Amino acid sequence: MLMIRFQRIGRTNDPAFRIVVLEKERAAKAGNIVELLGTYNPRSKALTFDEESVKEWIAKGAQPTDSIRNLLINKGVIGGKKVNVLPRKSPQKSEEVIAAEAAAAEAAKVAAVAEKAAAEAPAEAAPMSTETEVAVEAEPAPAEDAAPAEAPAAEEAPAA
Repeated sequence: MLMIRFQRIGRTNDPAFRIVVLEKERAAKAGNIVELLGTYNPRSKALTFDEESVKEWIAKGAQPTDSIRNLLINKGVIGGKKVNVLPRKSPQKSEEVIAAEAAAAEAAKVAAVAEKAAAEAPAEAAPMSTETEVAVEAEPAPAEDAAPAEAPAAEEAPAA
């Protein structure tokens, strides 16, 4: 697949770009470009390119990158809506999304307070029921004494 993209040229801290057509899998610095379409200097905002060649390559199926697409929309070469070129890992959030997250966080706080209150209510009732729990625990104690007596016999059998 062919791409229309930037190829960085220029010195350190003084960027300038060529607008080139190349295969998507190839690195822009490799020099394996199909055609040089123009140049772009982001500091001076100077953009020079051959409009006819750009339209021709797009008609042939070359896909512009998001940054190139936004530049071409600004210059009126192609129509459409601009694309967000922020890194995909941290896209810009809309106000609606931020408000929804804040509401969800508030609901989580309310739920945590409700759970804490529910946990405290049974704790207050627990001192009355502790007497019955002690009586229930006293009955299984003899059964526990019988179980350890059988365990040593089981250990001796595999050793023999």
